Amino acid sequence: METAQFETDLSLFKYDNLEQLPPAYRDLDEDERTERIEAALDELGDDVVILGHNYQRREIVEHADFIGDSYQLSKEAANADAEYVVFGGVTFMAESADIITDDDQKVILPSMEASCPMAGMAEALQVDAAWAEITAETDDDIIPITYMNSYADLKAFCAEQGGLVCTSSNAHKAFEYAFDKGDKVLFLPDKHLGENTAHRLGMEDEIVEWDPWDPESKDAAAAAENDIILWDGYCQVHERFRESHIEDVREEHPDVNVVVHPECRREVVEAADVVGSTSTITETVADADPGEQWAIGTEIHLTNHLSRWHPEVDVMPLCGDACMDCNAMRQIDPNYLAWVLEELVEGRERNVIRVAPEEKELAQVALDRMLEI
Repeated sequence: METAQFETDLSLFKYDNLEQLPPAYRDLDEDERTERIEAALDELGDDVVILGHNYQRREIVEHADFIGDSYQLSKEAANADAEYVVFGGVTFMAESADIITDDDQKVILPSMEASCPMAGMAEALQVDAAWAEITAETDDDIIPITYMNSYADLKAFCAEQGGLVCTSSNAHKAFEYAFDKGDKVLFLPDKHLGENTAHRLGMEDEIVEWDPWDPESKDAAAAAENDIILWDGYCQVHERFRESHIEDVREEHPDVNVVVHPECRREVVEAADVVGSTSTITETVADADPGEQWAIGTEIHLTNHLSRWHPEVDVMPLCGDACMDCNAMRQIDPNYLAWVLEELVEGRERNVIRVAPEEKELAQVALDRMLEI
């Protein structure tokens, strides 16, 4: 049974034009690199805009024209007149930017190895097969919702099946939209955000998980009996947080407040004082009174940024650096940024992200539905 009406491929093979960093760029020290990046930006002027995701290291965001979360950054790119958008983020973010920017703008990802593991846990071809199995077991209308942290072809798939995209801030509204349009929800790829959203809506008893990696555990009939089907995917950073981390930090700092991302496990979210997106986390610290203590439950580089940006607030990581580091984001090495910018100065485009036209059109529909809610 075929449900997808467009051609797609596994993410592993979508962007196979990996280029090694030229040897001349591998040993640049920070001072030389910074000087060369600034010289290239001066040369390129308004022809380029740099986007720095909150999870990028300091050496990337200090050169960024805009800093924020993935969809916010894509909107900034769409509002810019720059011919080139250099995205300091991961592949799905660059795809989102390509979807909503003008056709004459080109999106560049400094390193094509910056691929989000969670996005790769829900391949469109894989979801298509699961969709066929589950829908064969029920006459109910199932509305698929994909988190922004997914590839363009999955966004397109959701649009094709009457669904939409959501962010961590509006997931509850996306659920309400879906239940207004249909009977059940298939939420992907982040099971923790899905579970936390179900709890927010008082629907925690309507959940079932679909594990695409374990054929023995997949039961389409059981899935179809529930109102909320959660794809078994997760963020490898946020899943590392444990309730014990909150207990430990509170024992060491009795006055500490804890803010975590909704991609965290349910028990971590329940134990935290504040839960929200990277924007909410940033605003929470920005609004804190001098001397307040805040333990941050998200990727380590945002924690480091907040500590620098708000020295009057005592900002600390919820667990150690290794616990909170995103390997995919770390692939955007600042030496790669120097390379792609100097190549643009020479008229050469490296690591351009292009979403296929039909995928782009459908994915835009899913994004437009999100904007309606």
